[in-house]
Amino acid sequence: MAECIFDRIRDRRAAGHIVADEPDVLAFLDSRPLFPGHTLVIPRRHVAHLADLDDPIAAAIWEAGRRVAAALRSALGADGAFLALNDDVSQSVAHVHLHVVPRRHKDGLRGFFWPRSAYESAAEAASIAASISAALAPRP
Repeated sequence: MAECIFDRIRDRRAAGHIVADEPDVLAFLDSRPLFPGHTLVIPRRHVAHLADLDDPIAAAIWEAGRRVAAALRSALGADGAFLALNDDVSQSVAHVHLHVVPRRHKDGLRGFFWPRSAYESAAEAASIAASISAALAPRP
């Protein structure tokens, strides 16, 4: 198996704009976001399939996703968030990851055909990641 890019981001051997770095999960910006602020939440331990997650880690992923969604509102002025998790099908990286996508009324996102784009610069991505991280509620 080829080395997982998410594990490389986790280990700081690949670039990633970190939003949250916690004992059980890591959250970072998607490099090809649906909208700026699109964040991925992953378990720190490499887990390829949803069924292989244990309950505490699954709960930690969801809890972090919930807090990132709240942070998107205050950091970016989002009206809400869309959370999604693919399992094998449509999963471009074989590492469980929860998408947390900021939404705005009339943002044009429809159905399951989503045009992806890139950040204009690393500085833009870093600024957005820092804003979300600063708005992220501390873990209880």
